[in-house]
Amino acid sequence: MAKQNVAEQFVDILARAGVKRLYGVVGDSLNPVVDAIRRNSAIDWIHVRHEETAAFAAGAEAQITGSLAACAGSCGPGNLHLINGLYDAHRSMAPVLALASHIPSSEIGLGYFQETHPELLFQECSHYNEMISNPEQMPRLLQTAIQHAIGRGGVSVVSMPGDIASKQAPEKTVEHALVTSRPTVRPGDDEIDKLCRMVDEAKRVTLFCGSGTAGAHAEVMEFAEKVKSPVGHALRGKEWIQYDNPYDVGMSGLLGYGAAYEATHECDLLILLGTDFPYNAFLPDDVKIVQVDVRPEHLGRRSKLDLAVWGDVRETLRCLTPRVQPRGDREFLDRMLKKHADALEGVVKAYTRKVEKHTPIHPEYVASVLDEMADQDAVFTVDTGMNNVWAARYLTPNGKRRVIGSFSHGSMANALPQAIGAQFTDRNRQVVAMSGDGGFSMLMGDFLTLVQYDLPVKVVLFNNSSLGMVELEMMVGGLPAYGTANKNPDFAAVARACGAYGVRVEKPKQLQSALKDAFKHKGPALVDVVTDPNALSIPPKIKADMVTGFALSASKVVLDGGVGRMLQMARSNLRNVPRP
Repeated sequence: MAKQNVAEQFVDILARAGVKRLYGVVGDSLNPVVDAIRRNSAIDWIHVRHEETAAFAAGAEAQITGSLAACAGSCGPGNLHLINGLYDAHRSMAPVLALASHIPSSEIGLGYFQETHPELLFQECSHYNEMISNPEQMPRLLQTAIQHAIGRGGVSVVSMPGDIASKQAPEKTVEHALVTSRPTVRPGDDEIDKLCRMVDEAKRVTLFCGSGTAGAHAEVMEFAEKVKSPVGHALRGKEWIQYDNPYDVGMSGLLGYGAAYEATHECDLLILLGTDFPYNAFLPDDVKIVQVDVRPEHLGRRSKLDLAVWGDVRETLRCLTPRVQPRGDREFLDRMLKKHADALEGVVKAYTRKVEKHTPIHPEYVASVLDEMADQDAVFTVDTGMNNVWAARYLTPNGKRRVIGSFSHGSMANALPQAIGAQFTDRNRQVVAMSGDGGFSMLMGDFLTLVQYDLPVKVVLFNNSSLGMVELEMMVGGLPAYGTANKNPDFAAVARACGAYGVRVEKPKQLQSALKDAFKHKGPALVDVVTDPNALSIPPKIKADMVTGFALSASKVVLDGGVGRMLQMARSNLRNVPRP
């Protein structure tokens, strides 16, 4: 067997760990690694136009597949550009391995051209962050990094000087079996016993679910039926728990709707399932609270707990449900279901009143039509800001669709690069980027990546020529909008100039045909929809100090707005309430 250099060994180990692609931008310190990829058929180099896109794309791929994904940046500014996307991946618990190539090892610490210190820069957005300064550290250091990313769920960063990458790898290396999946975690018997007693003693139980309920839909529904519990969710829990849910009472938080807030405050026992919901202004302080989470560092950091349960949601409920006493009293559940339906009836007019004649187009209407026309297994990537509102209220989950956004990190410009990573996992699956004009234009250069690889991503651009959420925050704060206006081009014309399909929509009656044609197009497409910048109405009770980064810090009031097909589901659930 021919001798390997460190770069070749590095690439081989990534491929053995299941990595299919390495997203990045080439550069001198990365050249040995990129050349090793060129000669390795098991892994592809994906050339993006900005390293931030590389990190976002890798994070999205990891969230879609549940497997390790990877990105890379050259020394100094190259790997520094990775940092925002890595923060997002880390906070989304996406297993990502980032290679931060480094300046020549002999020059470190001497102020060399492009010198930075990646072992310091990436410390806060990683579980593991170390530098290969000697070939003898391979392959153990890379294997350790991979196991941190997969085992703990998040980012590992490996820094490597370009000269080290070119050196011969150790001849006698110890390569062990790699961890490629995470185990399930079962709570201890004492915790299950305590939780069982608390459930049996409570008269009114409410479940509030986050992304940790992924894969536990059946278990949550079985438990809710047995104890007659309303089920609310956070934004990241929407795709996992809202569908086929006869106990649904909506979402809590600033973007929330329905009766989730009431259900969490009028119960005797609130059980937080797999959620690190950050907005404690929406959580009660006068009911008993139990939190179940696989990451013990999340337990109790948002609210005072009466019981902390360390475990997977699915395993916890599998242990708990057979042991709790079944109950027949549905009074609390039925009352919350009725409140939920009534609340949705009151706001649904926001997107149904004369929408087919309203110009500029209601963004609510765009989201509603998009939801109806998109594939049943579509992947939606959602820009931060007002698009979060439209996704939260109009996208209908069904157990097959995915909704990915920068929901924890809250970065702009995430939708397009995340769509790139999502589409590479399956070219035949529909991927729709719900982009805002501010976010899209920030990383617009990587629309060229869609064209270069002929990725059939469909970008639906909600173009209100402003930074809408920021403008809203200013208005709520009693400030005039300033610095929020965007002077935009015809984005459809830009798309066509790039070699993609592009169409501009200025009237509601054009929308359905434009989306239909874009979805039928086999390559990348952009639908530039001119939307109303004044679409979101605001309750008059909100005061100047109440909106901070999507959270109400001093109020329990949420933003008004439509709710799409969720009203139909609420009506259906209400019809299923047993009558005396």
